Amino acid sequence: MSSPFSALREQLLDAAEQFAGSPVAVSGILSGLVEDVDRALREELEIFPVCHHSPASALAMVRRLREKQPKVIYLELCEDLQPLLTELRNCRLPVALQAFATDLDGFPKESAPLSVVAPITEASAEYQAISYALETPGVELVLVDRSTDHVFQWEPKQEQPATPKDEEAALHGDAVGVEIGDLRPGFAELEEHLLHHGKVRHWSEWWDQYVEQPLSGADYETYRQVMVLIGSLFRRLRPDSGRLTMDEERERYMWTRMREHLAASGADPADCLYVCGAFHAASHVEQFGLGSTAPYEISPRTGTKWLYGLIPSSYSAIEAQFGLASGSVSIAAATWTKALTRNKLTPFQLEGQKGTRKRAAKLPAPAAPQAEVSDKLTGFLSRPPALDPLDDAELVGWSVDIVRLARRNGYLASTADAIAVYETSILLAGMRNRARPTPYDFQDAAVTCIEKDAVPGRRDIRRLCEILLGGDRVGEVGYDAMPPLARNVYDRLKPLGLDLEKRTIQRALLDLNAEPELVPCSDLLWMLRYLLPSDAVRPIMGERRLGERSIQESWDLAFGKHQRSIIELGYEGVTIEQVLEQRLRRSVHDPKATAAVALAAVEDSILFLGSRRFADELGARAVELLSAERTVDDAPEVLRRIRRLLAYYRANEPELPAWCESFVTTGYAHYCTLLPTAFVDGDTGVRQVAAMLGFLFTMESLALALGCDRAQLELAVQQSHPEAPDKVALLWAAHHQLGLLPIADLRARCDELLANPLVVPSFPLYIMGFVQAMEPAPGLSGFVVEVISKAFGRLPDNVLLPWLPKLITTLRDGAAELVPVLIREAGRTFPGSLTAVDSWVPPWTPRPKPATVTSAPVAAGPVASLLRAHPDTCDAVAGVLGCEGEWSVAGAGENPHREVSALLAEHPEPVLAVAGLFR
Repeated sequence: MSSPFSALREQLLDAAEQFAGSPVAVSGILSGLVEDVDRALREELEIFPVCHHSPASALAMVRRLREKQPKVIYLELCEDLQPLLTELRNCRLPVALQAFATDLDGFPKESAPLSVVAPITEASAEYQAISYALETPGVELVLVDRSTDHVFQWEPKQEQPATPKDEEAALHGDAVGVEIGDLRPGFAELEEHLLHHGKVRHWSEWWDQYVEQPLSGADYETYRQVMVLIGSLFRRLRPDSGRLTMDEERERYMWTRMREHLAASGADPADCLYVCGAFHAASHVEQFGLGSTAPYEISPRTGTKWLYGLIPSSYSAIEAQFGLASGSVSIAAATWTKALTRNKLTPFQLEGQKGTRKRAAKLPAPAAPQAEVSDKLTGFLSRPPALDPLDDAELVGWSVDIVRLARRNGYLASTADAIAVYETSILLAGMRNRARPTPYDFQDAAVTCIEKDAVPGRRDIRRLCEILLGGDRVGEVGYDAMPPLARNVYDRLKPLGLDLEKRTIQRALLDLNAEPELVPCSDLLWMLRYLLPSDAVRPIMGERRLGERSIQESWDLAFGKHQRSIIELGYEGVTIEQVLEQRLRRSVHDPKATAAVALAAVEDSILFLGSRRFADELGARAVELLSAERTVDDAPEVLRRIRRLLAYYRANEPELPAWCESFVTTGYAHYCTLLPTAFVDGDTGVRQVAAMLGFLFTMESLALALGCDRAQLELAVQQSHPEAPDKVALLWAAHHQLGLLPIADLRARCDELLANPLVVPSFPLYIMGFVQAMEPAPGLSGFVVEVISKAFGRLPDNVLLPWLPKLITTLRDGAAELVPVLIREAGRTFPGSLTAVDSWVPPWTPRPKPATVTSAPVAAGPVASLLRAHPDTCDAVAGVLGCEGEWSVAGAGENPHREVSALLAEHPEPVLAVAGLFR
């Protein structure tokens, strides 16, 4: 059968024989390209090849839809996203269709949540097809690509996307992007070759120069043949990989769905249009074409429940997710707008859509059926592209405007710079074989001429050029297109009187005493603070803690900027309260959850939900987690939170909840069991051991009242034999707290350590142990001040000076809450003025004993007579107390108040002061 491309095939084969040393491979590729074009154009179902976010594809789509006026449009887009298309009327483009899943069935649980997005911009062929189908009566739009469930079924494990770090790129988060017509060389060598010989920097610029501009004014047949040719070239030069296998599976899926729809609806293929990427238009699968009978079985979906919605998108988010050059989508949008004006075309748009001008255009009468395929490629490839002449007014306007923007952003630009940018743009275009400067040439010229030194602010010249040429447009999802939860949030915050759809930061002031109707708004804002990113809802004044509520609050709200996060909350529940409860419950039942996490969840449930039943449920889970823990890494956090919760319940409830009592008894037994091991374990820090002892000693009275045995704690302390100096000091403090080590003996031990030259280098470690000991034994704060003071006075400089930075950092990081205790105790111990320091004697320094008096005191009276008559009782008591002495006999001239007289004689100042008052 003769083909209209036979002559072109012969020309390409002759060229391969002349220029290729081994023409077999080259001729096979070149002839294959022509065969792919011929096959695609001869298909009974008209194939419309597109490239994503391509103005040339959108222009060709507008022209073809007005000529052909198809009754059925098959679109390469996930089939389960179809119900979302009508909601585009309530949005401002660009937005993204999203499928979201958190409860997975058939996928690994650790991969949750799963998210798929399909961005839509006005300058795209898919949007024009959607608008035409939804606004034209009698037209059916059918999405034929694999479902979002199959996207993850077929997704290669090594191609999981990374989370974008750019602020605007985060609009899509870590979602998998779905696009129509991904045209990019699969061989890195081919892309590098094209960029080098095209004298461009990146792929987006090459595509704009060699494809977009030549095809913007081309007729439909030329456009189709060139796009299929490019798709075939990239397909044949793409190495075999998992990506190619997945693309072929998609093609089998789409052709199977189209044949099923045609068979079920009885539609005439002549009235249908198949919109797909140019890569898929040159498909080689056996299921290609309506005449194919090759079977294909579509695998079933998993049991995962998918939720669907719209999220805001932006040009920069699209560029970041799909690997496009910065500013390329903005330039494409500007090219689209200019081409519409130049070609006097009226694009299709959805009725009532935000951010678009109302365009009313009647469809012309349907054109005659498509004529027989003719060869347009030969003429397109053999002649140079028609180059547009220089638009002098446009270039002058760009040059003047970029200088104006640069001056606003701190650059010292002048009219001379505008002239330099103008001339340099023309020069760069000439060096790159262009008749007129492109936006990329202008951008390079502006950076060369104005970016002379350093960037004075956040925006550099390249970013200013992007703003000038169209900027980063950010989409918006309308109120009616939001899920119920997002609409409920906006409704409940209406009393604030703010326009929450703005992307700017807005300040909300709440006087809760004067306006009690704003209390529900405050409660909602605190819940959103917990659920949304930190900069979406930020409190400036006011706080919420257990047992405390603010009288006035001030908030910075950025809902418009974080609309995506609010919408995705709607995928998790119907109300904010339900989402918060689910997240708290999920956090405590996570395999990595700890008792500290569960106690934090209890605290959050009290603060935000106020449900006693739910708090008791989370508290019971905290008891389970504590009893199952085999480490004490979270002991400081557990101690801090359970103390706070017990104080709250004691102040606000008539009795403690049952889970609190169970937590105390379980923790008492649990930490007693682990205490000996923790003391000797090198991986357990002194901070954790101190927190364990703090729990045991501070909760001791409650634990004993609930039935615990104090002997268990005493045995645990007696069985502990640490070797690390800081833990040894901590054990001594525990002995003192149990009454096993008097303060005098503890002081004597520390003095012995300071007197031992072998122990002096490690004495700072003992001090750190005593500092941590203030957690379980706060009564030792005075002794800790004494020990630190002695260390500063007696340690040599070679030990003291290297230790000081460590002491400061340890106090700051590991014992921040103990520093105020130390400071207060030091304030009570040391003198309050510099003049008193010289004469100050430390209270722990032993005072000289008063001179002994030879005469023994003699007591008189009936009691003394009774004791002298029966001395056995007094002797027994004196033996128990360790007192020694002899019985004296009363004399007539003895002073009965000898001790008082001796005291006054040793310290005469008070007596003299009192005597002075009576003079």
